[in-house]
Amino acid sequence: MLINEVMDAMKRQHKSHKTAQAYRAKITDFVRFTKARQREDLYDTGWIEKYLTHLAVKRRVSASTQNQAFYAVLFLYREVLKIDVQNVSSLRAKEGKRLPVVLSKTDTRKVLNCVQGEPYHLISQLLYGAGLRLSEAQRLRIKDVDFERYLLFIRGAKGDKDRSVPLPRMLVKPLMDQMEIARRLWEIDAQRGMPPVSMPNALGDKYKSEGTKFGWFWVFPAENYSRDPETGIVRRHHVYETGIQRAIQRARNEAGVYEHVTPHTFRHCFATHLLQDGYSIRVVQELLGHEDVKTTMIYTHCMLPAGEAGIVSPLDKMFQADVI
Repeated sequence: MLINEVMDAMKRQHKSHKTAQAYRAKITDFVRFTKARQREDLYDTGWIEKYLTHLAVKRRVSASTQNQAFYAVLFLYREVLKIDVQNVSSLRAKEGKRLPVVLSKTDTRKVLNCVQGEPYHLISQLLYGAGLRLSEAQRLRIKDVDFERYLLFIRGAKGDKDRSVPLPRMLVKPLMDQMEIARRLWEIDAQRGMPPVSMPNALGDKYKSEGTKFGWFWVFPAENYSRDPETGIVRRHHVYETGIQRAIQRARNEAGVYEHVTPHTFRHCFATHLLQDGYSIRVVQELLGHEDVKTTMIYTHCMLPAGEAGIVSPLDKMFQADVI
C-alpha cells in the first residue's frame, strides 16, 4: 500500500513518531480528496494546489495547518512517488507572526502551585524550571539525571540533538522520591518478566540487556502497560501527555489566569524570564536547543520594547499633573 511506503520512507529519514503520524493523516486526507484509486491517479501535481485551495477556502484552516499539509504531500511526491514538484514556494501559505503566550512570574507561580497530583506537579515544575518540552520531560530516563552536577541531559530532542539543562535544586528531593517510585515499578516489571523499555535508534537490538537496566528506565513511568505503536510489544511506557495537559488546564482555571496555558507555555516563560533576569540570548538559545538564534529572538519581543525598556506612554505623561 502507498501509505506503508510513506511510513517506511519516514523511518528511513528518522522522522519522529509524532511527525510520522501527522504526515500520515495529511497524506491520507489528500488521497481521499483526489479520489485516487491507483498510484498513477496522483501523478498530476496539479492536485496539490487544488487540495491546498480546498483547505484554505472550504475548510478555512490556519496557515500553519495548511503548510503542514503541504510539506506532508510534498514528502509523498518527492520521496515516494519520485516526482519533482515545480514552483514550490508559490504553494506555501504565508504565516503571520504570533507572539507566544508568556505569563508573568506571579501568574506562573500561581498556576504551578495549583497543579494537583503527582507526577504532574513535578513535571510542570520541570517544564518551567528547566525549559523542557513536554515530550522531553516524558522521555527523561534515570541515567540522564545528574544530581551531583545539578544537570539534566536531554537526548535525541527536536532535530535529533542532545543538550544539557540546569536541574533546579529545589527539585532534587522530589526527583529522588519520584525515582524511588520508578524503581518499584521497574522491579515489578522485572519480576513479571515484562519486556524492557523501548530504546532509541534500535539500541535494544544491538545491546540486548541494556533495556532491562534501571538506568534506561523512565523517570516518569506510566502506571499501566500499553502496546508500543511501532513494534506492537506490550510493555510499560512513560506517562501520557493527556494527563499532564488536563492537570495544567485545571490549574490554570483554579489560579484564575485568563491566558491560554498549555505545558509548552512554561517553556516560553522559562526563556522570557531568563532574558528578563539578564541572561544573554545565546545562553537561552543553548538551553532551549534552538539551532538558529532567530528562533530564540521571538522571546525578546515578549519583553521589548514596552515591557523592559522603561517606556512611558505619552498619555500618562500628558495627564500626569492632573492625576497628582
